[in-house]
Amino acid sequence: MDVQEIRQRLRDAPHDLGDFLHGLPDDHPIQIALRTYSLALSLALGPALLPFITSRKARAQGFGRVLQIVGRELGVTAFASAITVGVAGGAAIRHFWDQWEDRTPQGGESQDVVGKVRSWISSLRDSHKTFLSNVISSTLAVALLHSRRKHAKSAWVGRPSPTLDLSLLLLVRAIDSLVQLAFFKPSEASQRDLPQSVREQRTADRLKWSTRLDAIVFWACSSRIMWCFFYEPERLPRSYNKWIMTLANIDPRLLEALRAIRSGNFSYTRGISNPPDLVTSLSRDLGYPASWGNPALLPAYGGPEANETWNALGVSGRRGRGGLPCEIVHGDVTGGSCTANAAIRGAQAFAEAVAIYLPVHVLPTLLTRPRKLLEVPRLISTLLSVARSASFLSAFVSSIWFAVCCTRTLVLARLFPGISHDFWDGPFGCTFVGSLVCGASIWIERGARRGEIALYVLPRAIRACLPGDWLKSGRASVRWAERLMFVLSLSTLLTAAIHRPDTLRGLSRWTLAFVMKGPNAGFWRRKRLGTSAPPTPRAPSPPKHTASGSIKR
Repeated sequence: MDVQEIRQRLRDAPHDLGDFLHGLPDDHPIQIALRTYSLALSLALGPALLPFITSRKARAQGFGRVLQIVGRELGVTAFASAITVGVAGGAAIRHFWDQWEDRTPQGGESQDVVGKVRSWISSLRDSHKTFLSNVISSTLAVALLHSRRKHAKSAWVGRPSPTLDLSLLLLVRAIDSLVQLAFFKPSEASQRDLPQSVREQRTADRLKWSTRLDAIVFWACSSRIMWCFFYEPERLPRSYNKWIMTLANIDPRLLEALRAIRSGNFSYTRGISNPPDLVTSLSRDLGYPASWGNPALLPAYGGPEANETWNALGVSGRRGRGGLPCEIVHGDVTGGSCTANAAIRGAQAFAEAVAIYLPVHVLPTLLTRPRKLLEVPRLISTLLSVARSASFLSAFVSSIWFAVCCTRTLVLARLFPGISHDFWDGPFGCTFVGSLVCGASIWIERGARRGEIALYVLPRAIRACLPGDWLKSGRASVRWAERLMFVLSLSTLLTAAIHRPDTLRGLSRWTLAFVMKGPNAGFWRRKRLGTSAPPTPRAPSPPKHTASGSIKR
């Protein structure tokens, strides 16, 4: 082979590789690996490199820092590589498993150990084979993810596992798939003999109960998350705390005062504040006298005695109640009007929510059917959906604030002036009521979106319920519990994507439909073309011959 021929082959190599890849079916392990790696790499590099675009401080670190991040995410133990092993590895194992069964002689069955194992393997259902294949690949994936920290046991002590949020996300999606399979997505065989009207009625009933269950899950999760935000923020992811803080627009010193009341370091009845300037500094910064934030001078109870104190301090509009004046609680948003405070904060949250939900509603259509956005009915429908989602978030924020004011000022504290404001401003007072009330805003959202929102907050609520000391202890039980959770959850999702994709919802359905079956899958084809194309059919399994020569279906 001369040099010219070698050069020609090198020039043709990209085209030959492209022809080879185009010749593979969409569900081939190589195709799955390419789609998984590209998607996972974009999810890893996107958030890591975004600060270099938006932050001058990040850009000051230089181009070397960018290369360091890219090199880290391209490593063998990086997120993209590990997830590719977990997803495409299971498909590859199942692919070779099928080839091995096809090439295995179907003669007389051996009675030795190998023969019994082969007989047992042949008796497994297709879904069981897929699940076992995914268990093997998922085990390798979590081993790669955790291998970065295995060299030092102390790396697991003092902080939760960096993959805990990912594992909880997979767990919640897997549980949802199993719940859908058990209660809301019956098999086609069980529905085949039912009349059409009965099937439609049962489908409508299941959808109704599914959306109700989603709303209950969101209410319970949001209550726990908001209570932890007020009192135990270390139980929530730092980025999630920061996002809630931005949306709530609350002064950090007010949060510290709430936590000090819970711990006993701030009390109206005992007249103590530790540190002494915790709320007085907030009062001065807002333009009010420092005495308005001093618990030694504020009335602990309501009633006529409180009115004399308010007259001496120059506070109006708080007759018959104790505790901090509303002007301090509302911050720099408004004065003493509780109604105006809730309305203004709701309007601010609506504006911020529009910026959040506009890409969420527009990008899927923009990526699949951009011309649809030029149609006036479609554009109006999209904008109405954005407004509805923004109204949900706006109601979530404003309802917390109004519930707080109703508890400590407008209703309960007025009805029961003999109860100390150490209780009304404590962990089971106004913030507790606000945390319980805010979740009801989910009913503003469409039923189809309630499930996705509930699945978004559920992993964070579960993390908030886990013992923090145990998560940060570095014990082997923590590591193995997370690894088992990761393996079983990812295996369940990948198996459902192949055999029961109808049990997947929202993000998991979209992502796995693209990864496992490609852009030509029925779901994505319908999204792209806007047609009623049927779902992608599952290829029937080839008949397996038993030892007696009969065909096993």
